[in-house]
Amino acid sequence: MSAAERIRYSEVGSGWWPLSWGPLFAACGLVVELVTAGPTHPLQWGALAVLSVPPTLVWVRARRRYRSVLVTSRRLVVGGESLPVERIESVPESDGTDTGRVLGGRITVPRGTAPVPLLLRPDDGGRRRVLAWAADPEALRAALEPDRGGRAEPESSPEEPRGDRP
Repeated sequence: MSAAERIRYSEVGSGWWPLSWGPLFAACGLVVELVTAGPTHPLQWGALAVLSVPPTLVWVRARRRYRSVLVTSRRLVVGGESLPVERIESVPESDGTDTGRVLGGRITVPRGTAPVPLLLRPDDGGRRRVLAWAADPEALRAALEPDRGGRAEPESSPEEPRGDRP
């Protein structure tokens, strides 16, 4: 990302806190063994704490890569797919029956997110409907508004009288 790009919306797929699950579970297991009568296994609990981190790291990195959404002044990144915002023609309201190709290389919209339909201007001149997705679809829609192909027209022009003026 260049210095000219301004972040308008960002949604990470996962935080780093799941890396603590395995070590915390191992610490709880060791504490239970220490306060109860019987043998303790600190080496095994330590091994569990250490060995649980790498698979969790793979899981967290995959979620951060494939479940992240980013909108800058130049591009929309949904999952692993990047799209120039100049191609976004409009961001219509969702009517609940959204169809189209899901951005990010997914078959469906991820669980816990909602679809945000986009009408694109393809290179061949036709229109194409795709689905972006976000946990907060209204915030994503608001972040994409300044980049829509059809800019908002002013409420009234100087030559037209407004309804609240005599």
